[in-house]
Amino acid sequence: VQLQASGGGLVQPGGSLRLSCAASGSIFGISSMGWYRQAPGKQRELVAIITSDDSTNYADSVKGRFTISRDSAKNSIYLRLNSLKPEDTAVYYCNVVSFSLNLWGQGTQVTVSS
Repeated sequence: VQLQASGGGLVQPGGSLRLSCAASGSIFGISSMGWYRQAPGKQRELVAIITSDDSTNYADSVKGRFTISRDSAKNSIYLRLNSLKPEDTAVYYCNVVSFSLNLWGQGTQVTVSS
């Protein structure tokens, strides 16, 4: 099973994007699905996570601007990014954790610039 992320791009400050991440097959026993990001010269950091009971958690820097959601039937997760700032520029990675797997997508570039 592989994860395919999409939806990144170049956007002006204050703009919005919607990232998607789909699994190529079924994943059983999912405990959490999340989005991480890595900016140049920085470590990968958690952006948002959603658990099997739909609890969510966000990095302080994105609270109120980003929204994570999932479609269990499609083994897909989404990240809505609003009010984007230049400091949100990074490669965004999706992640799925189950009882037997820890999967990462290939990353999608988000660039916020005027």
